[in-house]
Amino acid sequence: MKKVITYGTFDLFHKGHYNIIKRAKALGDYLIVGVTSESFDIERGKLNVRDSLITRIENVRKTGLADEIIIEEYQGQKVSDIIKYDIDILVVGSDWRGKFDYLKNYCDVIYLERTKNISSTKLRSEGIIFNIGVVTDSIEDNDFVQESKYVSGIHVERVFSEEQEVAQRFCDKYELDSCWNDYGEFLSDVDIVYVKTGLNKRAEYIETALKHGKYVISDSPMTLSSDRLRRLFELARENNVVLIERMTLVYLRAFNQLVWLVHSNLVGDLVSVKCSISQDDFDGGRTFNETVCTAICAVLKLLGKNCQEVRTNAVRNHDGEFVYDMISMKYENALATIEIGTTVDIENELVIIGSNGRVTIPNDWWNTGYFEANISGKEFLKRYSFNFEGNGFRYLLQELMIMIGDKRTECTRLFYDESVKIIEILERINK
Repeated sequence: MKKVITYGTFDLFHKGHYNIIKRAKALGDYLIVGVTSESFDIERGKLNVRDSLITRIENVRKTGLADEIIIEEYQGQKVSDIIKYDIDILVVGSDWRGKFDYLKNYCDVIYLERTKNISSTKLRSEGIIFNIGVVTDSIEDNDFVQESKYVSGIHVERVFSEEQEVAQRFCDKYELDSCWNDYGEFLSDVDIVYVKTGLNKRAEYIETALKHGKYVISDSPMTLSSDRLRRLFELARENNVVLIERMTLVYLRAFNQLVWLVHSNLVGDLVSVKCSISQDDFDGGRTFNETVCTAICAVLKLLGKNCQEVRTNAVRNHDGEFVYDMISMKYENALATIEIGTTVDIENELVIIGSNGRVTIPNDWWNTGYFEANISGKEFLKRYSFNFEGNGFRYLLQELMIMIGDKRTECTRLFYDESVKIIEILERINK
């Protein structure tokens, strides 16, 4: 007897789930289906799971295809299960290709191509699954497709690029349903649009998507004009949809806890925020405007929007290329400095100095997982740790789904007026 095993969360059970179970069953004589427990989903960073474990098990049972159903409760259980049940074949989706190759020492591992176009009109009308389309000018996805798999209720289906070849390569690389170079056609069957093109076309794509009543996620900054950004937010309100920036810092639990603690007088009255960031280290080397926006956002969250004065001190090389800048932001009772460089060596860190101590986030502080507090009068250094999975994108997507469910049109993690203030400061820096 040939035994086959497959695993999944099977939340909001749909055609894709049924197909992978059916195809797994066809590979052998006896099929075991592992359904993830709530605690394991939390441990591996799976967010927004809506159905209970009992419901998910019952949905698998109703297919009539599983000879046995087990619960996957911990990391590494697959090895134990393969040995325990004398498994011949492990079946997983192709989006995990390569991740489980180490199990080939125990059994055959087969990666099945994903079922495309699973989100039927009925599911969308019931608000269960939302289709996402990506607007791009490159074949890199910023890990968006992978991160989306950890959030229930969304499914990345389409890609648009003005260059058909780029769209096709992106579609093939991430196994999406379809690719387009006609923006209107692309928008016709998506609910959420992620705009990740170059800055010169971002606002145009955002505006068109909003006019079509689509929820929009955009790389930051969305535009270098504060007036145009205000118009985009107003357009989102008029169409009763959400416009949200890809500022993953504000969705990380550690950063939000940090802001709450320093505002609760953890280190006394804030005197200084020092923010250092290497452009080459930030998200694989993004542009100056993209890099500095995150630093400005951190300062605004910590010191507020009432900045009185902004100064920039850019340094360029003999060819006129930017290499270093020290930006200062003066507040009534505090000073923020942003140190940013490209080819020069900068130690990435965020330091908050108060009248009664300091808080430090070393290294890539924009991916805040922990921070350290040194309180005056205390001999020990207190460390606050909040581990997170992925690159933070899944937490933004989770917040978006909550907003859609609550019928909110403004994000509370980064308010519209905060986004506008970031661009107003950027306008002064770029003058």
